[in-house]
Amino acid sequence: MAHTVAATPKMAARQGLAIVVLAAIQLMLVLDVTVVNVALPEIASGLDLSRATSTWVMTIYTTLFGGFVLAGGKTADLLGARRVLVLGLSLFLLASLVSAVAQHGATLLAGRGLQGIGAALSSPSALSVLLGSVSKNGRGRAIAVWGSLSAVGTALGVSLGGLVTSALGWEWIFAINLPIGLIVLAALPVVTRPVAGTPSRPDLLGAALVTAGTAAVVYGLVRAGSADRSSSGTLAAILGGLVLWLAFAAVERRVEQPMLRLSLLREPSVRAGAFLMIVATGLMVGNFFIGSFTLQRAYGDSALRVGLEFLPVAIGVGVGAQLAGQLLDRLPARLVAIAGLGLAAIGEGLAAGGDGRRTTLIVGLALAALGIGAVFVTAFRTALATAGPTDGGLRSALVATAHELGGAFGVAVLSTLAATALTTARPGPGDFSTAYTTAAITAAVAVLVAAALVPSAHSSPTGGHHH
Repeated sequence: MAHTVAATPKMAARQGLAIVVLAAIQLMLVLDVTVVNVALPEIASGLDLSRATSTWVMTIYTTLFGGFVLAGGKTADLLGARRVLVLGLSLFLLASLVSAVAQHGATLLAGRGLQGIGAALSSPSALSVLLGSVSKNGRGRAIAVWGSLSAVGTALGVSLGGLVTSALGWEWIFAINLPIGLIVLAALPVVTRPVAGTPSRPDLLGAALVTAGTAAVVYGLVRAGSADRSSSGTLAAILGGLVLWLAFAAVERRVEQPMLRLSLLREPSVRAGAFLMIVATGLMVGNFFIGSFTLQRAYGDSALRVGLEFLPVAIGVGVGAQLAGQLLDRLPARLVAIAGLGLAAIGEGLAAGGDGRRTTLIVGLALAALGIGAVFVTAFRTALATAGPTDGGLRSALVATAHELGGAFGVAVLSTLAATALTTARPGPGDFSTAYTTAAITAAVAVLVAAALVPSAHSSPTGGHHH
C-alpha cells in the first residue's frame, strides 16, 4: 500500500498509537531480562532453590531468547510479522502465568524458558510490524522510541524488580505482564496493519544449527558468569556453539533459500549496529549485575533501596536514548556512537575510582547509562538504516541476538573479574573496582573501533537506501 505524501491527523494518531503499543511489547520483553535480578534471593528462599537453580531462573530466559530470536525473525518474514507477533505474545503471557503461580523450581524454570521462546518470536516481529505500520518519514522517530524503551526497560527492570518484590512479593514481577499483555493483544489489530509474509521453503537445518549454536554460546557465557567459570563444560559449550555457527555458515552457502543471507553480515550498517549493540548491552547488563551486588553486599542495601538507587540509572539511559534519537537526524551515526561510548568510559571510570561512597558509584553508573542509552538507539538506527520490506524481521533479530549475546558476555566477564568480591562474606566497595575499570577500558577501546566501523553518513531508516 503506498503512503500518501501528507499524513492526515487520523493517520498520524494511528501511527502514534502503533508506536506506543509495539514499544510497550518490547518494554515488557526486555524488562523480564533484569526484573528477576533483585528478586532472586526472595525467589530462592520462597521456593527453596539451590544456588545453581536460582541462577538459571535469570539465565534460562536470556539463553532461549538469544537462541531462538534469529529463527523468530525469519518466521516473521515468512509467515507475516503480525501473525507471528500474536502467537509469540500469547505464548509469553501464558509462560508469565506459569511463572507467577509456580510452587516448585522446575515449574518456574519451565515458565521462564517458555517466556524466552515467546520473546524470541515477539521481539523481531514487533519491530517488523512497527516498520510496516508507520510512514517512511516516521521511521526515525519510531526506531528512536523503540530503542529508548529497549534500553530503559533493561534498566528499569532492576528498579521495578526491587519495588514490586518489596511491595507485593516476587510472583508479581511475572503476573504484572498479564493485564498489560492482554490490553496490547486487543489493541494490535486496531492500530497496526498486517505485514505480508514472503512464502518460501523453510531452512530447517539452518534454523536448528543457528538456534543451537547461539543458545550454546549464551549458555557458556552465562555459566562463565556463575561459579562454573573454570569448568570444562563452560569452555565446551562456547566452543560447541562456535562450531555449530561455522556449520550454519556452511549450510547457508549451499541451500537454495537460506535462513540468513550471509551477505547481510557483510553490510557495514548491520556489522556496525551489531557491534554497538553487543558493547552497549554488555556494559549495561554487566553494570546492573555488578552494581546491584555492590550495593547489596558491600553497602548492605535492601532490595527496595537498590531498586530506588537504580532509578537515576534508568533515567540516564532514557535521556541518553531520547537525545540520540534527536541528534541522529542531524549528525552522523559515527559521531553519536563515539560521544556515547566516551561518556560511558568516563562514567565507568568514576564508578571504578570511587572514594568508597555509594553516591559516587550511583553517579558514575548514571553517567555511563547516559552514554549507553545513546549507543543503544544508534545501534538500532544503524542496523535498520537500509532495511527492506523482506528483511526487517531478520535484521531486527540480528540486533536482538547481539543484545542477548552482549548481556550474557557482560555478566560473564564482569562477574569473573569480581569473583572474589561475590564470594566473600562482606566485601568492601573497592573489591569491585577491577570490574568497573575493565568496563571503562572496554568503552574506551570501543570508541576507537566505532570510529573505524560505524558509517559516517547520516542513518535514515526509510526502508531503503536514502540520499
